[in-house]
Amino acid sequence: MSITESRVAATTSLALNILLVEDPARSAAFYRELLGLEPAEQSPTFAMFQLPSGVGIGLWSSATVEPRPGGAPGASELCFVERDVDGVHAAWSGRGVRILQPPTELDFGRTFVALDPDGHRIRVFWPAPEPDENEDAA
Repeated sequence: MSITESRVAATTSLALNILLVEDPARSAAFYRELLGLEPAEQSPTFAMFQLPSGVGIGLWSSATVEPRPGGAPGASELCFVERDVDGVHAAWSGRGVRILQPPTELDFGRTFVALDPDGHRIRVFWPAPEPDENEDAA
């Protein structure tokens, strides 16, 4: 296969991440509160939020999705980059969002993990500075 042929077969334009949920209305209410956004689209079996970044989050009824799912919630994460990791954690905790991992430093930066009503993981993080960035600050 030539480079031109492989470019035609490849895609890098992620537009929508779909989470399979038990109750789309309940999940839409959760994400409406969490994101501070109204759904761009909503029906009894599906809701979608359009993020300012251009990427969407879809919430599709696990009872109606085709083909039938084989996985379980929690096998992947939605990740949001936010400078004030601790502030977002405090706000979400204060609203009763389930926290799986409190704010902590990991090799990639400061992070915490929350859970949505179906157990999908939501990670908030701020990247650690590159080693040469620390030297410039000293």
